Amino acid sequence: MPTAVRSHAKINLGLHIGAPRPDGFHALATVYQTLEVHDIVTVTAQRSAQTAIHLTSNDPRVPADSRNTAWKMVSLAIEKLAITADVTIHIDKRLPVQGGLGAGSANAVAALVGLETELGINFKSFLTQRLTLAAQVGSDVPLFLIGGTVLGVDRGQEVYPLPDIEPTWCVVATPAVGVSTPQAFRDWDALCAAEGLTAEASADKLSELSRAYASAFSGGQGAGSSGVFSLGKDLAGPQESALVRTGISSWIQNDFERVVFPQHPSLAEIKRILLATGTPEAALHASLSGSGSALYGLYLTRGDAEAAQFRLQAANVESNLTTTLPRKPYWDEMLLP
Repeated sequence: MPTAVRSHAKINLGLHIGAPRPDGFHALATVYQTLEVHDIVTVTAQRSAQTAIHLTSNDPRVPADSRNTAWKMVSLAIEKLAITADVTIHIDKRLPVQGGLGAGSANAVAALVGLETELGINFKSFLTQRLTLAAQVGSDVPLFLIGGTVLGVDRGQEVYPLPDIEPTWCVVATPAVGVSTPQAFRDWDALCAAEGLTAEASADKLSELSRAYASAFSGGQGAGSSGVFSLGKDLAGPQESALVRTGISSWIQNDFERVVFPQHPSLAEIKRILLATGTPEAALHASLSGSGSALYGLYLTRGDAEAAQFRLQAANVESNLTTTLPRKPYWDEMLLP
């Protein structure tokens, strides 16, 4: 019987990027956060004399061959397990194909979970091996093997679970404009060269920021009575969240905004709409996610989030209303009944 798996999106609660390294990659420091909104990946698999992988999708933009992250993950897993299998993958695409929400990376992990379930393989107990496998597919794939609130360092593939934030209302804006991640990195590299920032010079800063992230999102400053960090729960006053009270919103910025917004001014305007600074419905925080083009806003109440959706609708920008998704429900609800 086919196995259907929820493939959740992510946002970046801040994204700090270093200058290009000699290996061509960029060191970074970020906090990933999974969201309730998701694709659905359905896997059918059985042992066979030789391996065959078939992939389909309701979205024609999704590659149906070895370029697809889900295909890559299943192929690598089968090779790692030293087995042969006939595998069919269908991706019901509900998230943007390229939007900075990690949709393709999440599809890869969902396909792996489906494969394991279908073949009755207890590969789940070998987290280190799974993380290594995921990193071969893409830098932000490993985060989806943890879920919830996750610290990402190095290229983003080195991940550490953080105490979850309490579920917070989130509006994800999905404008029609496309942003090329490779071009965003090229523009970032040009900015680093213009400012004289080297990989060596940025390493200490990124290390410092990683420690600051871990401290801020741990059970210390800003933690509720449960030890869970709260973005949206009133802890210090009628309209003040822990995100604001601890001052974290002043430095969890996304470096890509420095190069993406000048190229796509409409995205900067969408962030302004999400923020609604100075109004009763103002966002706790708003940002580009990854390199975009998706942006998100976090809100104290559902009413505030719905008000943001109305503002976006008036500007002819599509959006989704969702919530942040902690680690336990992320795993508890991954497999569809």
